[in-house]
Amino acid sequence: MEEHFVWVTTRRIKAGTLEEFERAWRPASHPDGIRGAFAYWSEDGQEITGVSLWDSREACDAWRTSDAEERRREVMAPYVVEERESFCRGGALTLPGG
Repeated sequence: MEEHFVWVTTRRIKAGTLEEFERAWRPASHPDGIRGAFAYWSEDGQEITGVSLWDSREACDAWRTSDAEERRREVMAPYVVEERESFCRGGALTLPGG
């Protein structure tokens, strides 16, 4: 199995602020070492889970502690009610019949 380095962040946001949050959430620059990113919204638009794939834990940590990420979090803060984050390692599963 090819190993992936993944950062997962789930945020609950204030009701009715999804559009504003989306504008604040997108980084202004492409982080070094990121391979891809995905976003998933709950049906009520109040919970957003972001999943980003990284070259390494070090690349992810460098972005998480950067000035650019700090500014991005400051812009998001007025919309965020709760936030959970985790760093994971893993890979794709082979599904039966696949």
